[in-house]
Amino acid sequence: QVQLVESGGGLVQAGGSLRLSCVASGNIFSFRGMGWYRLAPGKPRELVALINSYGTTYYANAVKGRFTISGDNAKKTVYLQMNSLKPEDTGVYYCNKDVHWGQGTQVTVSS
Repeated sequence: QVQLVESGGGLVQAGGSLRLSCVASGNIFSFRGMGWYRLAPGKPRELVALINSYGTTYYANAVKGRFTISGDNAKKTVYLQMNSLKPEDTGVYYCNKDVHWGQGTQVTVSS
């Protein structure tokens, strides 16, 4: 059974930083292929960042230059470092691998 558990969300002022973590348990051996999505009120869920199976990173245009995705295979963890946060970054952030999703962690950026 695969489980993904996110943490690190919270309330931060615009311009601040947060680091999200997603710990995988079960039959997951690599952080490659994992990604972060967010769901904001009134908007569809969107891909924020991912690391593909080749280790190449992808970022949504809205977060390029501000967010960094990384991982640690030994810890079965993928991270999302978020800098220069904006109010429009507010939402629930979900970790994903294949068909597996975490429960989400709330990020709120105040102006």
